[in-house]
Amino acid sequence: MGIVNLTPDSFYEGSRIQSEKELLIQVEKMLLEGATFIDLGAYSSRPGAAGLSSEEEFDRLIPQIKSILKEFPNTILSVDTFRSEIADSALTEGASMINDISAGDADAKMFDCILKHQVPYILMHMRGTAKTMTKLNQYQDLIADLIDDLQAKVQQLKSRGLNDIIIDPGLGFAKNLEQSYQIVKQLKSFEILDCPILIGASRKSMIYKLLNCEAKEALNGTTIVNAISLMNGASILRVHDVKEAMEAIEITTQIKL
Repeated sequence: MGIVNLTPDSFYEGSRIQSEKELLIQVEKMLLEGATFIDLGAYSSRPGAAGLSSEEEFDRLIPQIKSILKEFPNTILSVDTFRSEIADSALTEGASMINDISAGDADAKMFDCILKHQVPYILMHMRGTAKTMTKLNQYQDLIADLIDDLQAKVQQLKSRGLNDIIIDPGLGFAKNLEQSYQIVKQLKSFEILDCPILIGASRKSMIYKLLNCEAKEALNGTTIVNAISLMNGASILRVHDVKEAMEAIEITTQIKL
C-alpha cells in the first residue's frame, strides 16, 4: 500500500504532494513498482498535528481522486479519513476502501457509511486524537488490550454484515517506541481476530528515534521492521517506498516457502 499525502505538514517531507502533476507522477511510480493499493490522505495524523475542517479535507482530496482514476482507472484507491461524509464522497467518486485511524470512534456514522457502500475497511487502533494520543499509552496488558478493543469493533461490523475488515494495531498511535516494537514482536497474537493485518511502520519515529536519525534517513530501518512484520503475520505493508517494500515481500516469501 503506497502512501500519498495531500498534506503540507506530513511528518515525512518526501511524501508531501504539492501539485496534480506531482501526484500523478508519484502514483504511477508506485503502481509500476508493484503497489496493490494507493492510500490517499488529506488530513495529517502525525503526533501534535493541527486540526483540519471537513471542507478543506474535501477540497484537498476529492479532485485528486478524480484525477487519479481518470489517469489510472484500475487503481485500487484507499482513502485515509475518519469522517463519514468524506468517506461517502470518496467512495461515490470511485475510491475502493476506507482507512480509518479512529476505527469509527471519531464519527459515529462511519460504520453506517461503510456498510452502505460494502467496501473493505481498515480498522486501526488508537486512543484520543493526534494532539492527545502521546499521553494515552497506559495499558494493563498492551497486546491483550489492543486485541480486546479491535475484537469489539470487528464483531460489531461482522454482526451487521461487513466481512472485508483489515486490522491495523496502530504503531505509534497512543503507543511509545517500546510498545510499538512489542506489537511487531507479538504480531502473530493478532491472528486470533481472523482478519488481514496491516502494518504501517514506514519512516516513523519508532525507527528514526531509535536509530538517532531523521525520517528521511529511516528507509533501511523501515525495511527491517517490514520484513520482521511479514515474518510475524502481516498481510499488508503501508509504505512510502514501494520498491523496497516489494523486495522485502519477495525475500520473506521465499524464506517462508
